[in-house]
Amino acid sequence: MKDVDIIYFTLFPWDHAYSSVSFSFAKEFIKNNRVFYVNPPYSYKDLLTSAGDKYTKERMSDLLLHRMRYEQPEILDTHPNKENFKAIMPPIVPPINFLKPGGFYEKMRVRNDKKLMKTIQRVIRENNIKNYIYINCFNPFYGGVLPRDSFKPMLNIYQCIDDISQNSYTTRHGVDLEQKAIRMADITTVTSTELKNIWQKDANEIHLVPNAADIDLFKKTLQHKFERPEAIKDVKNKIIGFVGNLDADRIDYPLIKKVAEKHQDKTILLIGPNNNTELAELKIDKMPNVIMTGSINIQNLPPYLHYFDVAMIPFKLNKLTKSIYPLKINEYLAAGRAVVATDFSADIRSFGDIIDIGKSHDQFIQLIDKAIAENNTDNIEHRVNVANSNTWTDRVEQLWSIVDRKLSKQVVS
Repeated sequence: MKDVDIIYFTLFPWDHAYSSVSFSFAKEFIKNNRVFYVNPPYSYKDLLTSAGDKYTKERMSDLLLHRMRYEQPEILDTHPNKENFKAIMPPIVPPINFLKPGGFYEKMRVRNDKKLMKTIQRVIRENNIKNYIYINCFNPFYGGVLPRDSFKPMLNIYQCIDDISQNSYTTRHGVDLEQKAIRMADITTVTSTELKNIWQKDANEIHLVPNAADIDLFKKTLQHKFERPEAIKDVKNKIIGFVGNLDADRIDYPLIKKVAEKHQDKTILLIGPNNNTELAELKIDKMPNVIMTGSINIQNLPPYLHYFDVAMIPFKLNKLTKSIYPLKINEYLAAGRAVVATDFSADIRSFGDIIDIGKSHDQFIQLIDKAIAENNTDNIEHRVNVANSNTWTDRVEQLWSIVDRKLSKQVVS
């Protein structure tokens, strides 16, 4: 849809190290539309904890002076439509999530929300935005929707990508705020079957729009002969790899330990930030065949995936993972990697003809050798073909068709 701008407020900053739904959508949108990508505001706590970060340093003066900031991400320098993307960093806000629900929290939330609203009003005014759609990606803590009377968006869309009730940080206030945002939004999109079940009764209109992958980026894994990255330069044996956030809520660490114990002839490569204590408690980080790289930017992942013999998704089976359609499944497949996953959701089971799914720890461990043994040219081609049908271009086309139908109904009514 041309001649329509998009104001995209999200939980995931454009400079996030890993792939996100919002930035992936934005890169597709800018082929035909202007996108005003509003980063989540820093809190004073965020400023302190990330003071050494490259982008925090660049933003420091504006943050300290409570100024809004426009940014042009260098990651889009080679994008042919980069001029259609403008990032916005709102002014800093006080942290309030630690507050108990009640009057004082609500007073502070409204105050923070007004800062975001003023930022968006300024963006609209300074960029002569007339016809636009507002999308909030999983950040109901501010600007769940834009008021129709004063902001006049063509549509308010809320993107739900996770079960907000299952995260210890977001559940404190997020459940009620997300329910309110979904009830007020014209359209709600969800990334998994379970999330659709959860929010069906609250949404005015709800659609399943699953996650996808930057296919061209991950296909580089197969298209180039990469030198071994420094972290694995001395590895000579088979590699069982994982890419993602090593958090406390999703990852089955006892399973990872068993994999390392049962496959001592292989290397376990864990790529991602370590945001839990269980790795250390189980001494996984000390095991001789385990390598942990820490965070690696998504653009730099293909050289690592190139040396994966099998990729794993060792998720727990719980209420949170039941609602997950993982971004990484299509990334792994686009890279041609064999995949072994736990049986955590209906959506992962939909890939059952192309990946191996372990219904127990023992079966998961056994399937690793099977996956490696079957890693032939035909299977690699089949994986890539499956990933080719799950691109962000496909997802954006799906979203535009939903928007077209909704706007057509509004005109008729």
